[in-house]
Amino acid sequence: MSTPALKEWAAAVHALLDGRQTVLLRKGGIHEKRFSLAAGEFLLFPTVAHSHNQRVRPEHRGLLEYAPDSTEDTVVLRAGAKVVAAIEVNRPEAIGDIADLHIWTEESVRADRLDFRPKHRLTVLVVQARALTVPVPLPRSPDYAGCSSWVQLPVTESRYLPAVHDLDALAAVARRVRASVG
Repeated sequence: MSTPALKEWAAAVHALLDGRQTVLLRKGGIHEKRFSLAAGEFLLFPTVAHSHNQRVRPEHRGLLEYAPDSTEDTVVLRAGAKVVAAIEVNRPEAIGDIADLHIWTEESVRADRLDFRPKHRLTVLVVQARALTVPVPLPRSPDYAGCSSWVQLPVTESRYLPAVHDLDALAAVARRVRASVG
């Protein structure tokens, strides 16, 4: 038995758990034709790249210290998420209107998300993040490699702390995202 997990920057996972971030911006990995929502609830699989420092706004760079969540040998799962809304970006010129809902720089959003595969639309996922009651360390596996959005993990049971944001607050975020870029 396995559980779906969405690959996301370790800093973004911690930003979700801190309450600094309520959205994920997805377009799909290099090995995917486009992003598809494989599950409405999933674990968050932390990833790290050296270039993340330049891609995170200065006030959030302290989150990069959580890079040890993803090493060559181990990955530590700390959180899961439930999708409240998946909103296709039809007005990319307004993406700056939702900048306060995530930690990425304007340049990163443009280069890594909007300009990457420009024929594919960006999806904004409004998510309800929840910390695992006990972090789950997993040995790194070749099955987790590659530039894809989703991995299946050998985690059969997950227990969570209360959600960071309640569903009413996230419904308001979803309305705002739809009004801005949807």
